Amino acid sequence: MVPFAGYELPLHYRDGILREHQHTRGAAGLFDVSHMGQFRLTATPTGNLAALMRLAPIDTSDLAPGRQRYTLLTNDAGGVDDDLMVTRMGDHLFLVVNAARKVQDLERLRAGLGSDCIVETLDDRALLALQGPAAAAALAALAPSAPGLGFMSGAWFTLDGSECYVTRSGYTGEDGFEISVPAAGAERLARRLLERPDVAPAGLGARDSLRLEAGMCLYGHDLDAATTPVEAGLDWAIPKSRRDAAAVDFPGATVIRRQIKDGVARRRVGLLPEGKAPVREGAALCDAAGNPVGRVTSGGFSPTLNRPIAMAYVERAHAAPGTALIAVVRDRPLQVKVARLPFVSPLYHRAAKGTGPS
Repeated sequence: MVPFAGYELPLHYRDGILREHQHTRGAAGLFDVSHMGQFRLTATPTGNLAALMRLAPIDTSDLAPGRQRYTLLTNDAGGVDDDLMVTRMGDHLFLVVNAARKVQDLERLRAGLGSDCIVETLDDRALLALQGPAAAAALAALAPSAPGLGFMSGAWFTLDGSECYVTRSGYTGEDGFEISVPAAGAERLARRLLERPDVAPAGLGARDSLRLEAGMCLYGHDLDAATTPVEAGLDWAIPKSRRDAAAVDFPGATVIRRQIKDGVARRRVGLLPEGKAPVREGAALCDAAGNPVGRVTSGGFSPTLNRPIAMAYVERAHAAPGTALIAVVRDRPLQVKVARLPFVSPLYHRAAKGTGPS
């Protein structure tokens, strides 16, 4: 058990990080992510859910019921104050935010949405993430129609007697589901899923190595208030409708729109270090002449590739795949090469046309 964002979380269970990682890639891992913040946004009689567009570069106008989107809360300088998932659930929006930012996010949402929306915390709900190629079969044993969900969609299901909201999403690059379950039924549901031989518990360590292989950002490491979505390579999360100068502004819109048009001075990239030594967060990066060109934000060992991998921000001139750089690890130079992200191709499930929520 380790401290994380004010909680005690399992770093790993009996099998260890390596086996938990491999089991998630080969079968299904079950993660308790109840530390994440779950919010409900409901429009007031005089308000509108579109008010969220004042705080984030999301377009809610075409977000159909049961559909989910990734977005960001930005600040006036264009930096990222948090990244989050937004799902339309009928007459309200369901938000899942990072644990380390949920207090600040709640304050920001309530202040920024004002009289347009009521923001409630769902403190009576836990959150389980069932991830991996066997996740759909495991969930189908409790809810046969659940595998009909497409990627980034959600619906209500009764799981082991609990009314749960299930989305087909996750943080591993694998097919999988996130299950919002009443807290009173969370342990019972987890134990029911773990009765299956293809489902095993997985902790924070495997969650980190899986998301790193998938090239996903971790807030506070690869994303922060001084890093813009364009620098992070997340401009794909800003729809065309929000890039137009005539659109409703969001914090930092001028900076972000200019960067989308003109480019940025630095970019998030993947790194492949030589040898077996990992390159950890904070390691400085230099060019062949010893000039500083960037810094590592996440790094570790990839069980899938059987080698160290890392992510970093580097100057644009050094961001092309294949570029040779030097990482300074414990005052010693280590050769690294810039690599494309993700390191491991995602295996998300796409529903057949006509299936999933309407």
